[in-house]
Amino acid sequence: MIRMIRRIFLWLLALAVPAAAAVAIWGPAFVESRLNPLTMPAEGWPVSPEAQELHNRLTIGDWHSDALLWDRDLLERVDRGHTDIPRLIEGNVALQVFTTVTKSPRGQNYSQNAADAPDNITPLFIGQLRPLASWFSLKERALVQAAALRRAAERAPDDLMLIRSAEDLQTLLDARRNGAKTVGALLGTEGAHPLEGEIANLQVLYGAGFRVIGLTHFFDNELGGSLHGQGGADSGLTDFGRAVVAEMIRKRMVIDLAHASPQMVREVLEIPGARPIISHTGIYSRCATPRNLPDDLVRAVADKGGLIGIGYWSDVVCGRTPGAVAQTIAAAIDLVGEDRVSLGSDYDGSVNAPFDAAHLSALTQALLETGLTEDQITKVMGDNMMRYLAEVL
Repeated sequence: MIRMIRRIFLWLLALAVPAAAAVAIWGPAFVESRLNPLTMPAEGWPVSPEAQELHNRLTIGDWHSDALLWDRDLLERVDRGHTDIPRLIEGNVALQVFTTVTKSPRGQNYSQNAADAPDNITPLFIGQLRPLASWFSLKERALVQAAALRRAAERAPDDLMLIRSAEDLQTLLDARRNGAKTVGALLGTEGAHPLEGEIANLQVLYGAGFRVIGLTHFFDNELGGSLHGQGGADSGLTDFGRAVVAEMIRKRMVIDLAHASPQMVREVLEIPGARPIISHTGIYSRCATPRNLPDDLVRAVADKGGLIGIGYWSDVVCGRTPGAVAQTIAAAIDLVGEDRVSLGSDYDGSVNAPFDAAHLSALTQALLETGLTEDQITKVMGDNMMRYLAEVL
């Protein structure tokens, strides 16, 4: 009997090991493919020679990609998701903000999420066989993703350069003016919960290269209220949140209010020296969804010297074409002015997109068709972002 039990156990173990390996190898890629679809036609969107020539002359920057979440080699081109370094190079992107996602509530939605809901990222990190410490710590999850970006930059310095200061940014732009195709990478985090309630951890993240901090994500955290949290629109900054914002200002870090509650936005704007951005959003008066902040708050952020990054996915632009993105950019210009609008794709953030980074010229074509001037397109596609970072970092 004991022998039979032992044989059954060994047989089950023999089945379990390859099954676990299959999940680790193919499972995360399958999930990514399902969560980050492209709505681009197989033949691509048409781009005129004139639009492509303009696109090739632009300095392009984007405030938001979650590609680090998916644990793939960013230096390799893949046929899923929206971004990797080869596709960014092909799309003529000069600067990409890579954000770290560390927690996402089960049943995530734009209306209301509980901070203590089961977490989607834990099983993803386990399935990806990430380092054991990151299975249990949000700080470690952010640091693991940051380390992956740093290693990629060390392996291919001609293709990828980490940006930690205004001086680094100027070095990158000078190199690109001299013909380099290097992509600059600015590191950010989607929500400040990796601080784990400890102000000292802000220095830990800063030391790891983080320069953009989104205060909240899809749930209320130690800093205060989320646009999608249980505290509602009137849930503002906590005392800890105020301390973090003050320290971020001192460290010349970028404050991101993309998922902040309306009251948090108001309270951050009242803090002397705060010049926040909204990294990835739409314009409510054009696309009235709960993911988009009210127009008056978007205008208030711009009036404080911040930038508004326009996303590409249908939930914020109410459409699945480059034209829908371009029309939202035009609406943003009408709302806050051409000097305050930028790009915030939310690539690889569990969203759809009408084009990937390699086909970004489709947006330049759509902006021309929408009636924007070359000067306006130049500002929106990157010049506004570069100017802001030169002043804030």
